[in-house]
Amino acid sequence: MDLTRIKAIAFDLDGTLVDSLPDLAAAANAMREHLDLPPLAAERIMSHVGDGIASLVHRAITDDRDGTAHEELWSEGFSYFVRYYHEHLTVHTTVYPGVITGLELLKVMKLPLVVITNKSVRLAVPLLRELGLSDDFCLVLGGDSLPEKKPSAHPLHHTCMTLGIAPEELLMVGDSINDVLAARAAGAPVVAVSYGYADPASLDADVVIDSLVELYEMLKNKAS
Repeated sequence: MDLTRIKAIAFDLDGTLVDSLPDLAAAANAMREHLDLPPLAAERIMSHVGDGIASLVHRAITDDRDGTAHEELWSEGFSYFVRYYHEHLTVHTTVYPGVITGLELLKVMKLPLVVITNKSVRLAVPLLRELGLSDDFCLVLGGDSLPEKKPSAHPLHHTCMTLGIAPEELLMVGDSINDVLAARAAGAPVVAVSYGYADPASLDADVVIDSLVELYEMLKNKAS
């Protein structure tokens, strides 16, 4: 991974910048209660996160990562989930330690910062705004912003085209296999955070970091 070539950084949202699991779990269990289903443990819901709200609703209804709910049941559950979650985006969601400081340091380096998430953009944007992070990013791409989402390379290629850079000049930072696969498909370097929702040892990222401040130190040292 050649950090001297990095001209912009793309971040995943859930599990990378913010710990949104408590509010996602609350919304999933509120939906299950609405559908007369018993609640799930937060660990089960965490195992279903990563591919956007539509997939999460299927998985939360069936409690199966590969499960598909009946269309009418899914439609009712999806509508309820989105409405409930939109009204409770940041009740318990928190910004991970080191994120605010790390972003401020990276901005000092004049690097454009981008969010590429599989969360719907109509949920991602207000979440960032409510947590005071929206001004840190020049572009936010949600799972519904483009025809394809991670693990497709399309969001990264779109970001590179928008910023006028090559894929190898965009650093992807995330916590899931979708982040790594998208970066690999795009030809971009990828860093995994150690504190996210997946075991970083299983992701095969170029580097694993414990904090975004650590990322700043890595980039600063390469630049000098």
